[in-house]
Amino acid sequence: MSITKAPGVPYALLAGLAAIERRRQKISHGRIPRTYKKDEATIFLKMYHDNMAKRKAPGTTGKGKFYRIGVRPKSDFKIFRVQDVGRSGGLERLAGKRASGSWDTVSWLISKDDAHTERGRLIIDDKKARTALKQIRGPILHVKGDVFRAHPARNIPEREKPTPAMRRAQKANIKKAQRAGAKKRR
Repeated sequence: MSITKAPGVPYALLAGLAAIERRRQKISHGRIPRTYKKDEATIFLKMYHDNMAKRKAPGTTGKGKFYRIGVRPKSDFKIFRVQDVGRSGGLERLAGKRASGSWDTVSWLISKDDAHTERGRLIIDDKKARTALKQIRGPILHVKGDVFRAHPARNIPEREKPTPAMRRAQKANIKKAQRAGAKKRR
């Protein structure tokens, strides 16, 4: 760490900081030798910790390759996995495993090539990514940097199942299986 003269900082303070900086070399892992005066050590440790580079949370700087759309709180999950959805690097799903053992979507990561922001909202340009993100309900609102927040799709109660969409999908799957079986018999 180099000490430079800033406007309004007296040279005496700089000399004191330089002396403390030289003594820093003797300190290992934050332990202070007993020979140091308490005042000096306190000043040094404060200076040392203030100048330490603090790690920024992922996505908060706005410099990443992806926009993150948070759907559920991270604290609900114990283990995380990232899954590529569709082509590589376009849309990714961050899945989390709960303590109960069930898996669910924690957040979506969408490439900055496939989306843009307008007035604090995320607009998804890629057609395939838009269809994959139908699990998201309501507007996608900006939180900080590349981080956005949305709500998960509504939980459908068992008494309302099968939904019309489920019935259509089931019929399509049955027809597909019948065609495959007919093709095999030929």
